[in-house]
Amino acid sequence: MTRPPVSAPGLALACGVTMLAFAANSVLNRMALITWDTGPASFAALRLASGAVVLGLLVLRARGGRARLAGSLRWRNAAALAVYVLGFSFAYVSLDAGLGALILFGGVQITMFAGGLWMEEAVPPRHWIGAALAFAGLAWLLWPAGGAAPSPAGAALMAFAAVGWGLFSLMGRGGTDPLAVTAGSFVLALPAGLAVLALTGLDGITPPGALLAVLSGGVTSGLGYALWYRLLPSLPSSAAAVLQLTVPIIAMAGGMLFLGEVLTLRFAIAAALVLGGVGIAVISPSVRTRRG
Repeated sequence: MTRPPVSAPGLALACGVTMLAFAANSVLNRMALITWDTGPASFAALRLASGAVVLGLLVLRARGGRARLAGSLRWRNAAALAVYVLGFSFAYVSLDAGLGALILFGGVQITMFAGGLWMEEAVPPRHWIGAALAFAGLAWLLWPAGGAAPSPAGAALMAFAAVGWGLFSLMGRGGTDPLAVTAGSFVLALPAGLAVLALTGLDGITPPGALLAVLSGGVTSGLGYALWYRLLPSLPSSAAAVLQLTVPIIAMAGGMLFLGEVLTLRFAIAAALVLGGVGIAVISPSVRTRRG
C-alpha cells in the first residue's frame, strides 16, 4: 500500500515531531539504565515487546489488518532494528553519552550517504556541506574532555547500532504501508531481544525502568519509527541522514528546559552550527529564494 508524498508544510512538522521522539528515546534509555538500574537486555527486550504490541494492535484493529501485517513482514528490516536497539542499549553501559552520540550519528551519516550513492541518488553539494558543518558543530559540543580512551566494546556496539539504524532507515524508503512494516519489524526483532535477555541471565529491571521501556517502545520508538517510515519516501537519503543530527541538540535542550541544566555559550554556538548545517542540507534553494 503505497502512500502519496507528504506535503511540504506537513513534512516539516512531522519531521520535527519525529526528531523529538528520537531525542526522547535517547533520554528514556539513559534514564532507565543509569538512574533506575535497569539492565540493557531487559530494557531492549521490553522496548521491542511494547513496540510490537502497540503497533500490532493498531494494524490488526483496522480492516484487513491480519493480511496487512502478514504481508509486511520484512526480515531485513527486523534484523537492522534488532542490531540498533540492542547495540544502542548495551553501548551506553560503558560509553560516555557524548561520545556515544558522536559515534552513532557519525555512523548513521556514513551509512545513509553511502546507501544513497549505492542506490544512485543524486547527492547535491549542499548536502555534503550541510552535513560537514552540522557534524562539526556536534563534534565540538560533544567531544569528551580529558584523554581517557573510550571503551572499545562500547564504541564497537554503538558503531553496529549506527549501521543498523542507517540500514533500517534506508529500507524505509520503499514507501509501502509504513505502520504495518514497522509493526512487523518489531514483531520479528522481538525474538532476538528475548534471546539476548536469556543469554545474559535476566539482567534486571525496576518498575520505573520498565515504565520507561514501555514508553520508549510503544510511543517514542514504535509510533516514532512508523512516522519516520511514512516520511522517508519524501526525503533523499542524504537529507534524512543530516536531519537526524538535530537529535542530540534537541535532547540537550530538553534537559535545559525540564531538568534545570545550564545553557552555555558553547551549546548555543554548536546548536547554531548544527541547525545551520541542517538548514543548508534540507531546505531547498527554491524555498530559500521564495522566502528571500
